[in-house]
Amino acid sequence: MKHVPFFQSSRPRNPAWQAQLFSATAAETGGVLRRNKTDVHREIDHDALLAEVQARGFHLVECGDQYVIICNPSQMHVHC
Repeated sequence: MKHVPFFQSSRPRNPAWQAQLFSATAAETGGVLRRNKTDVHREIDHDALLAEVQARGFHLVECGDQYVIICNPSQMHVHC
């Protein structure tokens, strides 16, 4: 999958999709969201997702064809 260039606007193409994503119970209760990268790139683009995650203080993990959003602003430690 081709990565979306950084210089593109962080404004979502589909703000309703973005609003629905971040209004999920998991986002509001400190849970975890997972979305297919293809869906994110089609609906809002990578930069818009990253901007929203950063604005909320959440964490974004990219693994394979998925984005995993940890909806908790606490410090994160990854243990392998």
